[in-house]
Amino acid sequence: MSFALPPTFETVEQERRHRKERLTAALRLFGRFGFEEGVAGHITARDPEFADHFWVNPFGMSFKHITVDDLILVDHEGRVVEGRFHVNQAAFAIHSQIHAARPDVVAAAHSHSTHGRALSALGIRLEPITQDVCPFYEDHELFDDYAGVVLDTEEGRRIAKTLGTHKALILRNHGLLTVGRSVDAAAWWFITMERSCQVQLLAQAAGELRPISPENARLTREQLGNDTVAWINYKPLYDVISRSEPDLFGVDGPMTV
Repeated sequence: MSFALPPTFETVEQERRHRKERLTAALRLFGRFGFEEGVAGHITARDPEFADHFWVNPFGMSFKHITVDDLILVDHEGRVVEGRFHVNQAAFAIHSQIHAARPDVVAAAHSHSTHGRALSALGIRLEPITQDVCPFYEDHELFDDYAGVVLDTEEGRRIAKTLGTHKALILRNHGLLTVGRSVDAAAWWFITMERSCQVQLLAQAAGELRPISPENARLTREQLGNDTVAWINYKPLYDVISRSEPDLFGVDGPMTV
């Protein structure tokens, strides 16, 4: 019997390639789940060697088509230091400040998903109404402001400050943002948060909510709310996308660890 856990690496090159593969797979999944809205949306992965650099999807390319070879490496000043495409300025403004403020964070995900936007328009947080949303109980915040498209780092700094030490953020009138100690965790938190927004909107429309008690919501968060559990939950999704869309690995194919 075997049970998969997050891998370890012998070299920084192996870890870099791994993060890039997981990042590309997460972007493909976001495309498959319909999280795209034009050119909006981005997932970043901190480089394992250069901590103030991150890999990100290029501006203007569909999530559904991105390969490992398309990813760009951006430095702390927003310059593309590796890759042949432009960076989304909003991606730099938000993610650079999150990575700077949270050295524990490897990856951050933000996109304009449908139900995340709908809940964000209400200016409220997620309620502990199901087991699956409890990982976010007292571990997500609301950025209760909207001042247009985020294009400057000062606004990104405000977002990072509001996120604090939490795993997720609802950006009012905007969408969702999640972070994790791996690309897998950040992607899983976004996917399950989007679904939790959908469930809450459906439940609110149907009748009065009956939340889980604070004590049991905290207990469930302790059971399910860590990044290792997120990695495990995400693995079946990674397996599906990597097997059904192997072109995502680019010309060199997948790395074997």
